[in-house]
Amino acid sequence: MVKSGLDRFLETEHKRFRGQRLGLLCNQASVNSRLVHASECLTDKKLKLDFKVFFGPQHGIRGEKQDNMIESDDFVDPRTKVPIVSLYSKTREPRADQLKLIDTLVVDLQDIGCRIYTFMYTLANCMRVAKTVGCRIVVLDRPNPIGGSLVDGNVLETHLISFVGQYPMATQHGLTLGELAELFNNHFGIGCELEVIRLQGWKRDQHADQWGRDWVIPSPNIPTVDSARVFPGTVLFEGTNVSEGRGTTKPFEWVGAPFIDADRLAQAMNSKKLPGVFFRPIFFQPTYHKHKDMNCGGVQIHILQPQKLRPVGIGNELLYTIRELFGEKLQWKQPPYEYEFEKLPIDLIAGTDRLRLAVDKQAGLKDFNAWAEDSLQAFSKVRRQVLSRR
Repeated sequence: MVKSGLDRFLETEHKRFRGQRLGLLCNQASVNSRLVHASECLTDKKLKLDFKVFFGPQHGIRGEKQDNMIESDDFVDPRTKVPIVSLYSKTREPRADQLKLIDTLVVDLQDIGCRIYTFMYTLANCMRVAKTVGCRIVVLDRPNPIGGSLVDGNVLETHLISFVGQYPMATQHGLTLGELAELFNNHFGIGCELEVIRLQGWKRDQHADQWGRDWVIPSPNIPTVDSARVFPGTVLFEGTNVSEGRGTTKPFEWVGAPFIDADRLAQAMNSKKLPGVFFRPIFFQPTYHKHKDMNCGGVQIHILQPQKLRPVGIGNELLYTIRELFGEKLQWKQPPYEYEFEKLPIDLIAGTDRLRLAVDKQAGLKDFNAWAEDSLQAFSKVRRQVLSRR
């Protein structure tokens, strides 16, 4: 069984933090090996720890908030009576005066291994504010649910920095939360007082269904390990008028729209012989979000060989093929997106405008893929800085 940083903290490491004023940044997947939430097990009186405040990222600390909604106001946790501050509302970072009330901020967030996921940027924001006020950051490490070996996609171009991409990183980065914290702190120059409590028992080629415990969803639309596996590719459809499966039982595994001929799309995608997957024609009616209550044709991405999966390439090919088959019926979603009000969502998500331009031009993805591969080679060298510390 994989032992997370939270498990190790609860076993022995917590004793070092007695007598300190503590804060906790967590999400609904912040559970120990017995699936007990961090807000509950860390406030157990037996530990003798003093937690003054909880911070919640996008979707809240219990995962109750859907989609990209603005979170509710701060409130008091009814069970622990600890104040909860939302970091996905009027601001995406804690105020300096809030961090001045604590000595150490404990961070336990389950990331899903993709650059386009806001939890790790909430961590980075907290680290930057902590640096200014002298608050210590302690990250409880967690494994990457889609593995720590594959680096895939392309590196973000810095003119497209946003809350779904603060740093020039690969789409699928292959890092743990603790490794991300070290990358932010050392390579990207945050420079706060940082400690990472390492996980144990995890091998870099392991996915979440090999951890020895049940999957706990980190956000409302990542209900399964497979939805996490395909997310780095199908999240691109958030930047289009094609449904990424929100409002269905298979978000990010189902992609479709009312104008799509499911059989044509599935046949075209399967003809590409992409490794590790099969595209099955499907029909669905989202219960909310895009195309609510409308009949949509599309495909389900069936993962046959997880270790061969290249999700970003799948997303790119799907996007390109839908434009190829259905022309201008595929449209780019207009701003705003994740607090950005000027730049196109598809460019923010892809981390570049090169993919959108390649899809619009319909001259193939060869040049884009060559550029993307070159960018990955550069990021891989940066990534080794934190891998060597494991």
